Amino acid sequence: MQTRTMSQFMLRTAIYSGSNTRALVPDLFKGLGAKRVLLLSDRGLEQAGVVEKVAQIFSLTSRGGPELAGMFLDITQDAESKCVNAAVRYAREIGADGLLAVGGGSVLDTVKGVKYALHKGLSDIKEAIPGGLLYEQFPEANHIPIPHISVPTTAGTGSEVSPIAVIFNEEIQMKTNIINPFISSDIAVLDPDLTVGLPPAITAFTGFDALTHAVEALASPTATALTDAQALHAIRLIEKNLPEAVANGVNVEARMEMLQASLMGITAFSFALNAIPVHNFAHAYGALFRIPHGLANAVFLPVVMESIPSLYLPKVRELAEALRVKAAPDDDPTGILAKTVEKIRMLQMKTGLPQDFAQYSLTEEDIKRSILAVSSDPAAVNFPMPKELIAAVGQRVVPLTVN
Repeated sequence: MQTRTMSQFMLRTAIYSGSNTRALVPDLFKGLGAKRVLLLSDRGLEQAGVVEKVAQIFSLTSRGGPELAGMFLDITQDAESKCVNAAVRYAREIGADGLLAVGGGSVLDTVKGVKYALHKGLSDIKEAIPGGLLYEQFPEANHIPIPHISVPTTAGTGSEVSPIAVIFNEEIQMKTNIINPFISSDIAVLDPDLTVGLPPAITAFTGFDALTHAVEALASPTATALTDAQALHAIRLIEKNLPEAVANGVNVEARMEMLQASLMGITAFSFALNAIPVHNFAHAYGALFRIPHGLANAVFLPVVMESIPSLYLPKVRELAEALRVKAAPDDDPTGILAKTVEKIRMLQMKTGLPQDFAQYSLTEEDIKRSILAVSSDPAAVNFPMPKELIAAVGQRVVPLTVN
């Protein structure tokens, strides 16, 4: 754990948690000074009735509150830059002065991109991230005076509180990153009632996204006591509640715990950000083969832990304890790591997740293509991996048919 170099830790988002907390949204916007709110979401959540559950609150609130000026529901998987740009145009057309994000990571990240583009006067978000990574801190980063509330409908990315927006650039087939401490929401509303209808498979892989955030934060060379506290408790909550949330989706208590675990996982991840090889692979495979981010993380997590043991061994006892893996004081760290990986694989199986990408019918040629994608992903800057290692991990997650 670093002790002498500078670190920072910031949770600038106010958090409201509990059943039916969505009812607070109009008054919260009023407190932030918004008058014309744009709700952004996706068609799946519209069909599931979630968008209406949130939108109707504006018509039920007393006069003098903000008005729901419009809805933009054409957000697709991976926060595509074309969706960001279309939403920016619509926000300007309707004169929106507040942004309400209702959805999973793709929606939440898209809205961060919209907020950033509106603040900077951009019409194309790609202009902000030409090299794949825009990293802004003080004094370049400054307050963005656009009222912004997020209502997550999955427990995975934690994007409602993170200072990171991952935006897919379709032209170069890369997931690009904006990192800025002011793009996170002003307020996050964690209403577990909006997650009870989430299908088991999506519950499982978004939960593994949160687990991956926490594990990579714990293993980070720049972790601190502050990030460890968030990471370790997120791991405990996920180990306990994810199987229940998958098996019994209407368990509101398990759903609530998963939302808070997701938030803690990304907070640890964002402020311990350094070596993130699992996310490096997940970003590259997600961009190339359109594999959902959480599913990619779920498949890669145990494989990467076995392939780069030196990254995980320094804190393997704490990780094992958080996952309720029994380890005696004299147990060898390598053996504890093997037991820990086995526990993660058991969690995969218990939640119905695959251990490889068989369903995507990837080829040897695809593995070769992935080498460049993994190497050129922004995550590779802090922790570059040898091409041989990238290929070896690819061989383990891509089952090839022998003719």
